[in-house]
Amino acid sequence: MDYPVFIVPGIGNSGPLHWQSMWETMHPEWRRLDVEDWDQVACNDWISAIERQVAEIGDDTVIVAHSLGCLAVVHWAARHSRRIRGALLVAVPDPGTPAFPVVAATGFSPLPSERLPFPTIVVSSSNDPYGGTDYARRCANAWGSTLIEVGEKGHLNADSNLGDWPEGLRLLQSLD
Repeated sequence: MDYPVFIVPGIGNSGPLHWQSMWETMHPEWRRLDVEDWDQVACNDWISAIERQVAEIGDDTVIVAHSLGCLAVVHWAARHSRRIRGALLVAVPDPGTPAFPVVAATGFSPLPSERLPFPTIVVSSSNDPYGGTDYARRCANAWGSTLIEVGEKGHLNADSNLGDWPEGLRLLQSLD
């Protein structure tokens, strides 16, 4: 790809078997969000980190976010006027579900519902314990995103056995 890619994992960071980590290994020039604490997450801290790092990378950036990283990107977009090339938002979690880590992740609710100022694709699994298809559809509609439903694949993480997830990489490339 001829543009910078910025990876924004979810809480706990993405381990070595997560498709985000595999993509980063395949593309060492891609950047990954750098935060102080991956396990106790304050939304404002992540928003500041995203803004600082995207400013360094440049406005031609494409963001690849997973789970809680999606929420951080949406909050960042609502608070900053920076326009980027686009974002792939995978497995958007619902802060209202019992599975959401409310003790470890603070400040993510309410979620912005404005149209995002750049192209986005929301990818949803029908059996994601953190956010169902209906929730993903509502988010995609509010944000002006294209919604891609991939069937029953869990939280679209390492436990989903996606490997290096070539389908996701094709979605990322479609943002070009």
